[in-house]
Amino acid sequence: MSQRGSSWRTPAGLVALGLGSFGIGLTEFVIAGLLPQVSRDLEVSEAAAGWLISGYALSVAVGAILLTAATTRLHRKTVLVGLVTLFVLGNLLSAVAPTYAVALLGRVVAALCHGSFFGIGSLVARRLVPPERASRAVAVMFAGLTVANVLGVPFGALVGERWGWRATFWAITGIGVLAVAAVAAWVPAWAGAVAETHGTAGVRPQLRAFRSSRVWLTLTATALGYGGMFGAFSYLAYTLTEVTGFSGADVAWLLVVYGSGLVIGNVVGGRGADRDRDRTLIASLAGLAATLAVFGLLAEGRIASVVLIFLMGVFGFAGVPGMITRVTDAAGGAPLAASANVSASNVGNALGAWLGGLAISAGLGYTAPLYVGAAVVALGLAVMVVAARTGPVVPVEVAGHAPPDPASGPARVGGRPATRR
Repeated sequence: MSQRGSSWRTPAGLVALGLGSFGIGLTEFVIAGLLPQVSRDLEVSEAAAGWLISGYALSVAVGAILLTAATTRLHRKTVLVGLVTLFVLGNLLSAVAPTYAVALLGRVVAALCHGSFFGIGSLVARRLVPPERASRAVAVMFAGLTVANVLGVPFGALVGERWGWRATFWAITGIGVLAVAAVAAWVPAWAGAVAETHGTAGVRPQLRAFRSSRVWLTLTATALGYGGMFGAFSYLAYTLTEVTGFSGADVAWLLVVYGSGLVIGNVVGGRGADRDRDRTLIASLAGLAATLAVFGLLAEGRIASVVLIFLMGVFGFAGVPGMITRVTDAAGGAPLAASANVSASNVGNALGAWLGGLAISAGLGYTAPLYVGAAVVALGLAVMVVAARTGPVVPVEVAGHAPPDPASGPARVGGRPATRR
């Protein structure tokens, strides 16, 4: 049966990458529900405990570039195993941390692998499937992250309340060990080979890829799209409790609604990007901008707020698979560009949260971050429209994709039989 047929199944290597992204996602989100316990146990202020979140985000942005650049000539499967091992060590440090400084160090170490794992992992994921399923393969890997977003905070709160906050990090460490074993066993060696023929094995060739306006336009659209959504999301609890009238206890299940939207948006966005990538990206940004603006207008209504929170998740993540494949294609398959996309999203997150906070501090109310977010996303939409008008970005790394099934006949690229080079 052809891999392109209706009975095509997810390769085991993608499952391994998804497990790794699930563990990394848990590490990112779980701390939010544990901060009060950590603050009391390590005897630090709430503001200091908050650096366990901020420090993680900053380390993601830095580590994505540095680790990818440092490992550019190494076999990608080996690098992925090393990155997940680093993730295990970081969470182990947090689990046994005798002091706040050690706990923060553990968070920093765990975060260093985040951006590189998703950047390099997305390239490996693409090579496990036929070219026309590239964005869906990236979506499968990112599915672990979206599920972690749904489960992360309640998982951390549940385990932490029953066995203490350290038990949560022990559990994540165990998931990391499983992910190391899965990547080592299930990701085929050929999928991680560095494609020298594409000129992306050294740092200098990859840096040359950043001369492309298409790369920078896509990175800018990523930063603005994420920034607008995260700027609104950062203050969502205040909007829901102070404007909509939900209780503090309701926020947890409302975040699950948002996370469910992320999961669905990831799947739909991956499939849409494989059909028409730029149109899917434009539609997702337009949908997100409209959702945030309407949310600001209807925030006092409970039913409307629940629906709009869900749509915020759907449109917010629908563009992720396509953005990853677009920027790497625009950069000729350079892993550094894929990791730079993760850094761009984190820069956008910081920018969006800062702008949303400024709006509240200016006395504009708790719906202001929604309007600010809508404006930032609209700017990202404009950048994406300009990027699309520069012409379609041609997929790369065709030679490194999964070998065709002999029963399916000649391999096909873009609907036509592939030619030899």
